[in-house]
Amino acid sequence: MAVVSKNIGRVSGTPSPNRARIGREVVAKLENNPHIRRAKVENAQMFTYPDFLSEAECDMLVALIEAAARPSTLLAMHEDPEFRTSSSTDLDRWSEEIWPIDDRIANVLGLPPANAETMQGQRYTPGQQFRAHCDYFHEGAEYWDKMVEYGGQRTRTAMIYLNEVDEGGATWFPRAGVRFKPRKGLMLIWNNMMEDGTPNYDTLHEGMRVLEGTKYIVTKWFRENAWIRGHVPTYYAGGEQRT
Repeated sequence: MAVVSKNIGRVSGTPSPNRARIGREVVAKLENNPHIRRAKVENAQMFTYPDFLSEAECDMLVALIEAAARPSTLLAMHEDPEFRTSSSTDLDRWSEEIWPIDDRIANVLGLPPANAETMQGQRYTPGQQFRAHCDYFHEGAEYWDKMVEYGGQRTRTAMIYLNEVDEGGATWFPRAGVRFKPRKGLMLIWNNMMEDGTPNYDTLHEGMRVLEGTKYIVTKWFRENAWIRGHVPTYYAGGEQRT
C-alpha cells in the first residue's frame, strides 16, 4: 500500500538517532559505489543507478506485473478518486526470479534484507497517475501503531523503471525541484528522512500522468527496523541458501 495523508503538508517529528545513523551509513555506501550518481538537489538525498537491471530482468518483471495486476491501494482514505489510478502487483520475494534482485537492492544500500517490504510492481496505462505524496508514514495517523509492530518508519525508497514511456510518466519532486524520466533499468534511491531522522517533506513526489504508452516500475521500501520476523535466508549466485 502507498501512504497518503488527507492534509498534505510538512510533518513534524522527534529526531531519531537510529534513523539518522541509517541515513549516514547508506549515504556513505552509495557514495562509494562508482555506478551511482548523487542527484544535484539540496533539500533531499537522492541517487541514481543507471542500468541496475538488465533488459531481460526488466522484461521478466513486466511480465510478472501484467500477470497479477490489481487496482493500487492507499493506506489512508482520500476524497480524490483520481489520486492513485495505477495497478499494482506484490511480487513473491522468495521466488527464483525475485530473490536475487531483492538481495541486490539491499546490498547496494547496505541495509538488512529483513528491513525491506515486499517488492511491489506498478503499471500505469494512458491517463493514469499517482498524485503528489510522500512515502514515509505519518506518525500521528491511526495506522502508526500497526506500522511500529512491523518495522516502524520507512527510511528509504528504491524505485526501478522497467521501460521507457512514449510520453509522460516522469517522477516529479516539486519541492526538491527535480524530475526523472523513465529509463529502462534505472534505479532511483532516496532518503525519506532528514539528516536528524525526522520525515522530510521535501521528498514529496508525483508519478506524473502517462500520456502515451505504458509505464512499469518496481518499488522497494525499507523500514528502520525488521519488517520480516524470524530468520531471513540470503540469496547468492548459484541459487543456494546462505544462513
